[in-house]
Amino acid sequence: MRIGFIGLGAMGAGMAGNLLMAGHALTVWNRSPAAAEPLARQGATVAKDARAAGEGVQVLHSMLANDAAVRAAILDSGVLDALPKGAVHVNHATLSVALVRELVEAHERRGLGYVAAPVFGRPDVAASGGLNIVVAGKTEAMAKVLPLLEPLAGKVWPMGDDPVRANVVKIAGNFMIAAAIESMAEASALTRAHGVPAKDFLEVMTGSLFAAPVFKTYGGLIAEENYSPAGFKMSLGFKDIGLARSAAEAERVPMPFASVLHDTLLEALAAGEADLDWSALAKVAARRAHIG
Repeated sequence: MRIGFIGLGAMGAGMAGNLLMAGHALTVWNRSPAAAEPLARQGATVAKDARAAGEGVQVLHSMLANDAAVRAAILDSGVLDALPKGAVHVNHATLSVALVRELVEAHERRGLGYVAAPVFGRPDVAASGGLNIVVAGKTEAMAKVLPLLEPLAGKVWPMGDDPVRANVVKIAGNFMIAAAIESMAEASALTRAHGVPAKDFLEVMTGSLFAAPVFKTYGGLIAEENYSPAGFKMSLGFKDIGLARSAAEAERVPMPFASVLHDTLLEALAAGEADLDWSALAKVAARRAHIG
């Protein structure tokens, strides 16, 4: 199948590579051209701009950082006008509910399919094809793209025909991840203050009561104080908690702990830690406790 792929960052590069290895004809574009070079060496065509990435393709994937990037690369670039009628856009970004609704309307107006397919997983998982992908869209569009998600996913989780549903699941899931990290950050600061190293404490917790992937992955990073290079930056975590708060406010859903996370992440950004992995919330907790 002829596929376009926009956005070749830490996540998108691995995803695009897996589509290429699955035998698809791939056209790629990234705002920073150097990111496309490894895929070009593997046989991908590099588009001159975002619009060109959509010309003649049957399915367009995009993996972009935030609402602003999606607006620029998808809504403002002309790529939707370049896509052939009946083509489907699969959007893997974590987006606001308001923008998802705008995107659905823009695609329907042009006779295009739109599928929301945000992902859970870090860059190494994306490269290995083991992502959990939450997907929602109209039946015809979903049928066209589900086979293309197989090379990318350990599991695909359908959420119905409204793309907003997939994005809300992703937003809520990222809130839960942040809450888990913050709980480990505060708890390990407590044990450290009483002479128990974070590594010892988290080894007990992740080997017994909290033996789950999120706790094991982020607990390991906290134990080793391994916050760079980031698998998921503080700045992105701050963005996603903001999305959770906005979605909650729209439906009058109280989320008091989201406000706590917002302030903690903002404190990290103010301390110049925007590019650290969000497991570095443990740095904030330690700093508040005056632990070196």
